[in-house]
Amino acid sequence: MADSDIAAALADEVRAAAEAGRGLQIVGSGSKGFLGRSGAEIALAVGGHCGIVHYEPVELVLTARAGTPLAEIEAALAEHGQMLPFEPPHFGPDATLGGTLATNLSGPRRPFAGAARDFVLGTRVVNGRGEVLRFGGEVMKNVAGYDVSRLMAGSHGTLGVLLEASLKVLPRPQVEMTLRQEFAPAEAIRQLNLWAAQPLPLSAGAYDGEHVYVRLSGTETGVLAAHRRIGGEAVADGKAYWRRLREHEHAFFDHPGPLWRFSVAPTAAPIELPGHWLVDWAGAQRWYSGDAEPGAVRQAAARAGGHATLWRGEVDAPRYTPLAPALLALHRRVKAALDPFGIFNPGHPLYPQA
Repeated sequence: MADSDIAAALADEVRAAAEAGRGLQIVGSGSKGFLGRSGAEIALAVGGHCGIVHYEPVELVLTARAGTPLAEIEAALAEHGQMLPFEPPHFGPDATLGGTLATNLSGPRRPFAGAARDFVLGTRVVNGRGEVLRFGGEVMKNVAGYDVSRLMAGSHGTLGVLLEASLKVLPRPQVEMTLRQEFAPAEAIRQLNLWAAQPLPLSAGAYDGEHVYVRLSGTETGVLAAHRRIGGEAVADGKAYWRRLREHEHAFFDHPGPLWRFSVAPTAAPIELPGHWLVDWAGAQRWYSGDAEPGAVRQAAARAGGHATLWRGEVDAPRYTPLAPALLALHRRVKAALDPFGIFNPGHPLYPQA
């Protein structure tokens, strides 16, 4: 079926659901489904809407349909020595571009390169009236005003059906090196922030409770100079280390029980909750596996300048930190403009109050 036919069919399904007042659960490959599903009775399958539409290596721009596998996109970029700058986790072999943008997931490179939404130039979506709309474009100068395209990143499919997206891509670094040094927790946080504030070619920073790992990316001269400056032991297979961390295949994620994701100020001191900790994003993202009460978890995250999300496990608490009243009111206005009949992923745990 041609691209235009698939898009038209999806728009028809949305219009029919809107007229019937029935909710739609937008489903791609399902690789990100563990982050929360809606209570909608109808599944809108979008995984078949796939393929790279346009790729200009010289312009560093790629446009692909939402159902395109991330592996296909990354392979096409690799042929030209390029990459997705935000290093997205897959969490499964069939991960798609649409699911990645819907959840705004980014990997270890996030604090040094930017989040997934930062590289979205334009999108084509179906709104809650079944209208196919285009926002943004394929160059940065076209991204002006109220940026609806980037609003789609992290919306978990609650604002519209993503048909395709245009992304800014970047060249792969010539050389990468991963270094390891032993530090106590407080000193590890301090050192990661100290290095991040210096003109060093950092592209990742993590701490497992014993060792700090940092990745240097750039020219051979720049990487070797940075190594001499900060010291540390070179890790033989650094690429595999960061892949395991990104895909939650690191040994830390084998701990049983609830798993929480903390998004906090990178300079926040080690958080005092009993259990196991892993630091990523040079201190800004912290993973906690333990039996602390949900209220204590969220209070600790707030004291550290951020919030906590229940990533895995069954506890008597919302998966996501409830929105503040002002933010909830803003969300409701945006939701009403793009999905006036409330049919997209109704009851999704990201916005249970909406």
